[in-house]
Amino acid sequence: MFIDYASIEVSAGKGGDGAVAFRREKYVPKGGPAGGDGGRGGNIIVQAHHNLNTLLDFRYKKKYFAEKGAMGGSSLKDGKDGDDIVIKVPPGTIIKDFESGKILFDLDVDGKEVVLAKGGKGGKGNSKFATSTNQTPRYAEDGKPGEEKKVVLELKLIADVGLVGFPNAGKSTLISTVSAAKPKIADYPFTTLEPVLGIVKYKDYESFTIADIPGIIEGAHEGKGLGHKFLRHIERTKIILFLIEATSDDFKRDYDILYSELKNYSKKLTEKKMLVALSKADLIDEKQKKKLSKLKFGKDKSSPIIFSSAIKYNLELLLDELWKALRV
Repeated sequence: MFIDYASIEVSAGKGGDGAVAFRREKYVPKGGPAGGDGGRGGNIIVQAHHNLNTLLDFRYKKKYFAEKGAMGGSSLKDGKDGDDIVIKVPPGTIIKDFESGKILFDLDVDGKEVVLAKGGKGGKGNSKFATSTNQTPRYAEDGKPGEEKKVVLELKLIADVGLVGFPNAGKSTLISTVSAAKPKIADYPFTTLEPVLGIVKYKDYESFTIADIPGIIEGAHEGKGLGHKFLRHIERTKIILFLIEATSDDFKRDYDILYSELKNYSKKLTEKKMLVALSKADLIDEKQKKKLSKLKFGKDKSSPIIFSSAIKYNLELLLDELWKALRV
């Protein structure tokens, strides 16, 4: 199951208390203070790991506690630090403060890790409080509490190409044809209920990733249909590929609606490289294909790529154009 949103609570470990102790040597009847410091409390660390692609685990476990630091000992022995807890998340995970929504960390690279909550500092033993006027202090410092936080984990898929189109535009068929991904395919709207990531093998040794985003409808940026629940997954893509059915009644209207939804969600999306492809070309004749090839889209007035996943018509051309755009 693909889960891209979760909230969790974390508590770093409390620092160990400092110790009150004195030297007890055979020939030193009045030994000085010898209490050690308490150990540091364990940290809560979050790490991006490539083996993960969903936040599903956080649906079942929502609270994480790091180990406390050990108390200081006698003979100036410091307490052991508490063990850290490492929480692994998929690359592309954003950590936000639960209350304010402020972004705290962005784990956008595999292997990147951050300290989400710091363990409390260990308390000083009584040996640290000895002075010329108080050579036998009988008090020590308590350990400090660890940080506690409630945060939101939000996953944004990291892909080279993001597919954008209305429900039933052929996005799932395309990604299942050019990659090993197997999304559910059927002839009705909103077949795809969660993003699908596929790896496309290009030529002999190259590859790139492509994300199938659930169908967008007019008003998606306001939460209509599947809403902005999945729009965030195209924020990290390098290229946006608009998919419009070759049998559409109004290509310009379809493009304008899709473009407008992206712009209303985030103006940054409109700064990305965009390509337009007309799918299901097997449903039109050659005369119609020639007519459609003269259409112009976007700021650069580029011609659309007309293709069919069903009969693999112009699929190589589509991949060539995507690869070329990725290399620019």
